[in-house]
Amino acid sequence: MLQQKVVFFIFIIACLTPYVSPPIGLALGLFLALKIGNPFSRAVSRWTRILLQFSVVLLGFGMNLSNVLKAGKDGIYFTVATIFGTLILGWLIGKLLKINDKTSALISSGTAICGGSAIAAVAPAIDADSEEISVSLCTVFILNSVALIAFPIIGHALNLTENQFGIWSAIAIHDTSSVVGASAKYGSEALQIATTVKLARALWIAPIALIFAFIYRQQNGGGKTTIAIPWFILLFLLATVLRTYAPNAVQPSIFDALVNLAKTGLTVTLFLIGSSLSRETLRKVGLKPFLQGVLLWIVISLVSLWAVFSLK
Repeated sequence: MLQQKVVFFIFIIACLTPYVSPPIGLALGLFLALKIGNPFSRAVSRWTRILLQFSVVLLGFGMNLSNVLKAGKDGIYFTVATIFGTLILGWLIGKLLKINDKTSALISSGTAICGGSAIAAVAPAIDADSEEISVSLCTVFILNSVALIAFPIIGHALNLTENQFGIWSAIAIHDTSSVVGASAKYGSEALQIATTVKLARALWIAPIALIFAFIYRQQNGGGKTTIAIPWFILLFLLATVLRTYAPNAVQPSIFDALVNLAKTGLTVTLFLIGSSLSRETLRKVGLKPFLQGVLLWIVISLVSLWAVFSLK
């Protein structure tokens, strides 16, 4: 146990240096989890959620509010089409593969909006049990890990511009952390666009959770449902307001330092995410739910890739 703790903190310190990129941070986490063992596996999920939200808020200090609002406004129709299209396709695939309805709904919502955050919001709305939540989270997490490494390689192979890659990754990669990690590796412009578009999509968590709560209200006995609202997105918008309208006395270097801190925090976040994966987690997923996740992911990746090519 002592050896595991020493390695854990050595890896954490390495992630705090500029020599470790987000994909490498994820790889270190996976190595720790699968080869050495995570001594803090029970606490990692809480740390990960807090650090991710904190880092995303700090990224707001590097963005202009008008650009954020423009990105959300320009992509509204495509956002609606891809979200509801993914949910409908997910429902059809779930029926075809005879997957548990709630597990299918969680995987579909995680793919359509923003991975684990969407799953966490929808799960209480449909009264999903721990196994259904675990299977859906594991499915999304595995695909996130693949996307973080594969997307920048594919983007360069297809000669995508930073603008195109930012939009593509925000739509096709599940979790905000992996979106930011992949786009940060691609370029600073890609990072800004990807973060903005992803958070604009994340605003749909609440209405989608309400829709699912309405659909499953009979299974919930007609009682009240709980929906987790991603309040950190509002803090992100507040950070963009401060950056956009800050008095001239505030040095830009202060905002730049906060953005650099956010990027470091996201590298550590991806390390923690990787360290939370275990062989037991992989065994929980099952072939059919994983197949549903893969099929949905391939479809939304290809559709969004086709869409961004029209931006050339």
